[in-house]
Amino acid sequence: MKVVAFERSVQGTGASRRLRNSGKTPGIVYGSKDPALVIELDHNALFHALRKEAFHSSILDLEVGGKTQQVLLRDYQMHPFKPLVLHIDFQRVSATEKVHMRIPLHFTNAETSTAVKQQGAVISHILNDLEVSCLPADLPEFIEVDLSKIEVGHSIHAKDVTLPQGVVLVLHVSQENPVIANARIPTVKAAETEEAAAPAAAAPAAAPAADAKEKA
Repeated sequence: MKVVAFERSVQGTGASRRLRNSGKTPGIVYGSKDPALVIELDHNALFHALRKEAFHSSILDLEVGGKTQQVLLRDYQMHPFKPLVLHIDFQRVSATEKVHMRIPLHFTNAETSTAVKQQGAVISHILNDLEVSCLPADLPEFIEVDLSKIEVGHSIHAKDVTLPQGVVLVLHVSQENPVIANARIPTVKAAETEEAAAPAAAAPAAAPAADAKEKA
């Protein structure tokens, strides 16, 4: 994705306030051996870009003063209650240095799984993204999770996911292999099944009582 920005020379709280009042958003570009660069972007274009999934997980082509550099979105601040982007941070990337990014998960084939089609299970998405490490050229826009073989009472863990070539999963000590999805029978449906089974189990007990009445 391409992002157009302009270099700004004036900094400070007052200058940033004036920028926002004029429909601009202040930002900064940092990283590599080059000095940090303060920039401004068109607010409306930026606001709509932030609504796109790829803007958060892809290498961006940032054009400043006619020169383009590759960056990653690292942080942004929103107004507490207004649809207003207050500030945004980009990090430069090098083609030869690995980057760490959280990549969104796309869950597929849930409706074709036996758990859903035949057993009426509900699949819960426990995680919506995974942290990975790779070279910028190998960075995927998303990671696909195939749910076609998931079974009731079972889960899919992070290490079960097939990653694109060159992409390595980053896991922390607190979560060695976290669950990303599971399949469960809804509580209401399980209770209805138990209730339906209860009269069937009680039926044989009623037969001896009927026989005793006939003998009397």
